[in-house]
Amino acid sequence: MLDRIREDIAAAFTRDPAARSLLEVILCYPGLHALWLHRVAHFLYRRRCYLLARACSHLGRLATGIEIHPGARIGRRCFIDHGLGVVIGETAEVGDDVTIYQAVTLGGTGKERGKRHPTIGNNTVLAAGAKVLGAIAVGANCRVGAGAVVIRPVPDNCTVVGIPGRIVVKDGVKLDPLDHANLPDPVVELTNALLDRVQALERAVLGQEQQPTH
Repeated sequence: MLDRIREDIAAAFTRDPAARSLLEVILCYPGLHALWLHRVAHFLYRRRCYLLARACSHLGRLATGIEIHPGARIGRRCFIDHGLGVVIGETAEVGDDVTIYQAVTLGGTGKERGKRHPTIGNNTVLAAGAKVLGAIAVGANCRVGAGAVVIRPVPDNCTVVGIPGRIVVKDGVKLDPLDHANLPDPVVELTNALLDRVQALERAVLGQEQQPTH
């Protein structure tokens, strides 16, 4: 337990340039407090002390503004920066060395049972306001942009932005945002279809205007 706490504090110093002193990090970082309370809640949850686990989780929410269900699995050296409004669901799984910013949601998409929340790979960054929804996997070494809404699986080493989330960088290579093979997006497909139709109508109109009159 002490080793995990030391790792948490070291992660804060590594990933937050505003961290100035050990006492400041221990006393004034709600993300650390939320994680520490979650470990107690998760311990109780695994031993079927569900009411006590939820009470501990609720205390963490009141104290930090961060809601982590006691059933969620959080890896080592996870760092929640600022953290206000973060919500992590019951069946969510977060890997090692993940960074989570404020207002991130790892949520479900309905009332389905079983695995219904996302799995986040190691060394991934979830920027402010990102929403990852459903029982999908976001791979390792990924970056999810601020405000993105991710509803499809994401492979390793990708950057995802937009609503719905689109992969714009994969393995260090910038992708064509209109590359449908890599980014199936019904909005883009509809837009392209409308553009094709408009061009066809323009050609038809020009063809009629150029016909000789008798």
